[in-house]
Amino acid sequence: RVAGAEMAAIFLIFTSQAWNMAFSFYHSLRSIPDELIEAARNFRLSPWMRFWRLEVPFAMPALIWNMMLSMSGGWFFLTVSEAINVGHTTVTLPGVGSYIALAIEQKDLAAIGWAIGAMFVVILVFDQLLFRPLTASADWFRLDQEVGLTPSHSWALTMMRRSHFLGLLARAFAALLRAGMKPGATAPAALERRASVWDAGWVDYAWYALLALIGLVALSKTAGFVLGEVRLAEIGQVVILGLITLLRVAVLIALASLIWVPIGVWIGLRPRVASIAQPIAQFLAAFPANLLFPIVISAIVLHKLNPDIWLSPLIILGTQWYILFNVIVGASALAPDLRYAAENLGVRGWLWWRRVALPSVFPFFVTGAITASGGSWNASIVAEVVSWGQQRLTAHGLGAYIAEATIQGDFQRSVLGTVVLSVFVVTLNRVFWRPLYARAERKFRIA
Repeated sequence: RVAGAEMAAIFLIFTSQAWNMAFSFYHSLRSIPDELIEAARNFRLSPWMRFWRLEVPFAMPALIWNMMLSMSGGWFFLTVSEAINVGHTTVTLPGVGSYIALAIEQKDLAAIGWAIGAMFVVILVFDQLLFRPLTASADWFRLDQEVGLTPSHSWALTMMRRSHFLGLLARAFAALLRAGMKPGATAPAALERRASVWDAGWVDYAWYALLALIGLVALSKTAGFVLGEVRLAEIGQVVILGLITLLRVAVLIALASLIWVPIGVWIGLRPRVASIAQPIAQFLAAFPANLLFPIVISAIVLHKLNPDIWLSPLIILGTQWYILFNVIVGASALAPDLRYAAENLGVRGWLWWRRVALPSVFPFFVTGAITASGGSWNASIVAEVVSWGQQRLTAHGLGAYIAEATIQGDFQRSVLGTVVLSVFVVTLNRVFWRPLYARAERKFRIA
């Protein structure tokens, strides 16, 4: 039982971390300049060599920043994953997350303070021993090196470079990579024939047919399970709740974009400021919404505020940083030649933002906004139902519906809410985010 709960907690934290990094890597692969791709073809790099010599180095700066954010995202969902309540069953796993959940239940402000302190220490240790060295080493992989720019330094990276043991591991890893990095001597015609097999349309059609078949089977099983307990009228009500949550997410993403895009550009163009802002943003991104429950509930009850409005900011609390981090990456990747050309031509003010800054960071902003949107839907399950001791406030929305059904152990309604949430997210991605991403990639890519 405990092992199953541990696996469930690990899976929940994994899902809050993995997709952000995967999407960042995907965006980097789509942004590789054409001349580098052509050079890889001319050198006849094998897929293994191309991955390690071109794709990974090019994606490394953005991937490191998103790794920081993913780690913070795991902290954000820690309380949900370590204190699992389903019906009359409560499973508490050892960890800071369950400690915070117990402190909220007992209204222990001192314990919450200790939890915040412990989180700060752990995040600081991660920053100094892992992310600072990675950020400093990411300077090696930047495509455009600016003359006179002071490189990043890390005392931990210096120690790692002087370590004989880590040097031995690095040499062993390099030897492993070299074993698969022998340039292929395959003739170009053979390469074209091999590529044509995989580029054939039937492969895509077969893949989509398989996905459609799996989806139909899953949909039929889910419908049979849900409709045995839930009426069609309630499904319509759940869709309306989804529209309410959609409105919240859209408004909050727009507000977060207006705030963090200018700040992210300003930070990204100043490496020294970025090194200072990095740990601060990490800590704020990792700050669980649960820790603000006493303040939020007290303010809403004291001033008789509307929970539907004033619980909404909790949704964006942990996901707004996806926008900030990705904009910082985009601004830091702005080519020095482009900046100098704008300065020489006297491009300033709003014209500079419209012609230089915003087009340069727009693909990165879209990447951050997509992940922020998806994260906000997940966060709504935590943010639309808040509790502090025996006090409980609920906002109307799909997240509250799923949370209440889970607490009551109503599996049919939990599945229904999850399916509706998934449909909203997938539809939003296909109808809005995917065309916007394609436009950003097509119009604003610097190749």
